[in-house]
Amino acid sequence: MAGYNGSMVGIREDFFKRMACFLGEEVKTFAEALSRSEFPALRVNTLKLTPKHFAERSPFPLEPVPWCPAGFVVPDIGARPALHPYHAAGLYYLQDPASMLAGVILDPQPGEWVLDLCAAPGGKATHLAARMQNRGVLVANDPNPRRVPVLARNLERMGVTCAVVLQEEPARLAQHFAGLFDRVLVDAPCSGEATLAHDPEARRRWSPKTIRKMAALQSHILKQAARLTRLGGYLLYATCTFSPEENEEVIASFLQAHPEFRLVEVKRHPLFDRGHPEWSRFSLPELVRAVRLWPHRGPGKGHFYALLRREGKETPFRPQPRDLLPPEAEKAYRNFCDQYLESLPAEEGLVLWREGIFRTSLPLEMLEGLRVLRPGWWLGSLKQEGFVPDHALALGIRTEQVNQVLSLSPSDPMLKAYLRGEELPLAGQEGWVLVAVEEFPVGWGYCRQGRLRNFYPRAWRLLGTGI
Repeated sequence: MAGYNGSMVGIREDFFKRMACFLGEEVKTFAEALSRSEFPALRVNTLKLTPKHFAERSPFPLEPVPWCPAGFVVPDIGARPALHPYHAAGLYYLQDPASMLAGVILDPQPGEWVLDLCAAPGGKATHLAARMQNRGVLVANDPNPRRVPVLARNLERMGVTCAVVLQEEPARLAQHFAGLFDRVLVDAPCSGEATLAHDPEARRRWSPKTIRKMAALQSHILKQAARLTRLGGYLLYATCTFSPEENEEVIASFLQAHPEFRLVEVKRHPLFDRGHPEWSRFSLPELVRAVRLWPHRGPGKGHFYALLRREGKETPFRPQPRDLLPPEAEKAYRNFCDQYLESLPAEEGLVLWREGIFRTSLPLEMLEGLRVLRPGWWLGSLKQEGFVPDHALALGIRTEQVNQVLSLSPSDPMLKAYLRGEELPLAGQEGWVLVAVEEFPVGWGYCRQGRLRNFYPRAWRLLGTGI
């Protein structure tokens, strides 16, 4: 291990000594890969366009992610895709390639009930929604009050309309939704070993004691996730760490305590490593069915995945949402749609919640007693002046559905000014206008007397001249 004691990336020496026990001489290339600068990577939002169509217009060079049809590495360290207007329009999500495998393995289908139990900041949740084609129920939950607003914003930016956003502990969700979900994702909090080189906080926290603490927490979360999975349903466990205590041992312990679950073999790729039962205290040969991704064997920082299926077959009773829109709210909503839209973007499951009009995919009574950030797709708010459309409505519809559209090219100074929150000159139109980059919406403006008042959310505004 001479020369690989972690000093070049500021990682504790005992971490690399541990990894040498697992990887042998391969730890040298592992250490180099862990510390190198990563190229940005993005996953195309298939709710808005196909990967082929994005590749044809991409302003950046692209290289495919081997295991994700919508994923690409951007082999240009100076590309800055987060500052391009396509990002504001939700055409892609910046995501580590290893993280993109979650949606591929869990493979949710349109119309299913899906739960992302630890969903912030939203990379995996938005991928699940895209694979569901926005049809069905996606409950995106995160217990952290600082992280869950970021989750909601990312779901809105990507045009997700089937999601309910909650901020709850897994045990409380298990009490409300026991046995209701076709597919459950546990992207578990972990020691974050895959991020040590680039995350000072992860380096500060890392220790064998932290690993043991995380493993106990992961086992608790997985226990609650099992209660939420229906008979015949799937549960995917994921971490961005390498320690067997948080990976193989958590799964082995879970399987011993839950004989109704079995570990499923997933479709293999040459860059995948198997699970390693020999690194665990448990002698469970089926642990080889898990998947490990390493930073020195393919793109991405690394991940661990284990897909579990609950034995049995059952279609649970799942009530449908009811319209709970008061007459005055429905009138304001329909008046706006009649004046500015070609059709109603949503007609069923409409509810008034905290002065906001939402289209929900769950009955509101199922959410009673829970901390709800978004009960569904936020269409707009009921104000004294009538219906005011929300940013989530703009990002969840298409330009051809709107009567007044200001379509701008990515390089247009007016678009850059809009994304900075500035008022724009605009003659010839009055009332609500959908602002778009080419044919993709980015937000609302209200035009009066030749000026477009900017309704782009303050939290989203790009400052400076980086775009």
